[in-house]
Amino acid sequence: MSFPTLVLAGLLLTTSVPGATSTNHVSVTDSVEQTSTAESQPREKFEKADVLYDWAVNNKGEKLRTFITRPKATTGKVPVIFFVGWLSCDSMEYPDAATNDGFGIFLRRLIEESGFATMRMNKSGVGESQGICEKADFNAEMEGWQSAFVSLSKFDFADTSRIFVVGLSNGGGFSPLVAGKHAVRGYVSAGSWGRTWYEHMLELERRNMIAAKKSPAEIGAAMRSYSQFYDLYLNVGMTPGRILEQHPEWKPLWSDAPDGQYGRPAAFYQQLQRLNLGEAWQNANAPALVIRGAADEIMSRADSEAIAETVNSVRPGSATYVEIPGMNHGFGRDRKFCDEVVPLVLNWMRTQLKSN
Repeated sequence: MSFPTLVLAGLLLTTSVPGATSTNHVSVTDSVEQTSTAESQPREKFEKADVLYDWAVNNKGEKLRTFITRPKATTGKVPVIFFVGWLSCDSMEYPDAATNDGFGIFLRRLIEESGFATMRMNKSGVGESQGICEKADFNAEMEGWQSAFVSLSKFDFADTSRIFVVGLSNGGGFSPLVAGKHAVRGYVSAGSWGRTWYEHMLELERRNMIAAKKSPAEIGAAMRSYSQFYDLYLNVGMTPGRILEQHPEWKPLWSDAPDGQYGRPAAFYQQLQRLNLGEAWQNANAPALVIRGAADEIMSRADSEAIAETVNSVRPGSATYVEIPGMNHGFGRDRKFCDEVVPLVLNWMRTQLKSN
């Protein structure tokens, strides 16, 4: 390989063990308004951080809820972690400190253990954010992430010269586009992709058929059809339902919605396909830590390696690829969360701060 590879042997990587367990009360403020909704619904509490609530606005004028944390035991400006989330319409707010969600545990522990400020955002229609997530396309979502990123400058405790962008799953692929031309100290991409969405989906369909124990002959025949189906869907811009009307012989290959996939509209994935992630990572002038679990059932090794390969092709040695044996897409193995993942990320970030 053309980039540094670090394989962590023997780590216990899992998904469902309680995260931070502190229930100490902390002050919760809203930097824009103290809403009755914010007071009535469960909110996050951290032992070492205060939570502030704000809004980002996309180009449709929709208000999108943002979550900002500020470490308690510090004064002055501190480094920032900006989280870019996943594909699904799930909230990035985790009021239950004992959550079993692997992403939630990861977020909460970084907030508690980093000593950094952090920011997250709920996309359209999620939680208090306006809009309808299941109908929102990717371009609208991207506008929200970019708006939230720009809003970091309003918080006087956030050192915007020391920002780390942490992208999870789908968000780890396009995260350089969120920062735009703003300089960042580093990118962490976890369980993500750096190729075209077409390539990702074809490989995912093949892996799914292998997992379902289809014969090599069945897989070979199906992949010819899948390649044509996804070309019409992602490149030509047809909906799955329209494609199947024209090619009813492909109906056994499709079990999702006629107008979308994985709870998002067809346009969402067609816009993902139009992204040039090679260009995005080529222009991302910052070190990158790329993490993938060897048992990731969603993103393949080729998906993740593409990010590190691109970064190192233009800035040799600035990307590190970490593959963790046995870890799945949600930071889990053997039904437990991997305690080593958070120190891995934090140690890498602190190293970057010392070297710049």
